[in-house]
Amino acid sequence: MPLSSLPGLDASLNAAAAVLLVAGWVLIKTGRREAHRWAMVSAFLCSTVFLAGYLWYHAHAGVVHFLKTGPIRAVYFAILTTHTLLAALVPFLALRVLHLAWKGRFDAHRRWARWALPVWLYVSVTGVVVYWMLYRL
Repeated sequence: MPLSSLPGLDASLNAAAAVLLVAGWVLIKTGRREAHRWAMVSAFLCSTVFLAGYLWYHAHAGVVHFLKTGPIRAVYFAILTTHTLLAALVPFLALRVLHLAWKGRFDAHRRWARWALPVWLYVSVTGVVVYWMLYRL
């Protein structure tokens, strides 16, 4: 696979994680615990593979600069900044929520998930937006 294919693959993994997160939320709200578990583990795997691909790509390609000018530049950096800051939290939040579920501590799991889900979902969706703005706009 050429290095240039990784950003598109990473965006696809982010999109898949977002879909799985929403599906997992719907599944738990409808009482389908086992399906919820598989959706959330799959979202975690998508995000993990994304992170590996992202790190590999940037270790080999370096920094990719946003070259557009004007108001779109401010929009891009606003999205990128919030995305990056929150992305640093996602591994910790996701691991904490998964650990609590694994241990059967579902009350604590729900409390943490109320924060982890929107952060993780925001990061997954804005990851696709950043890709689109950087490589497709």
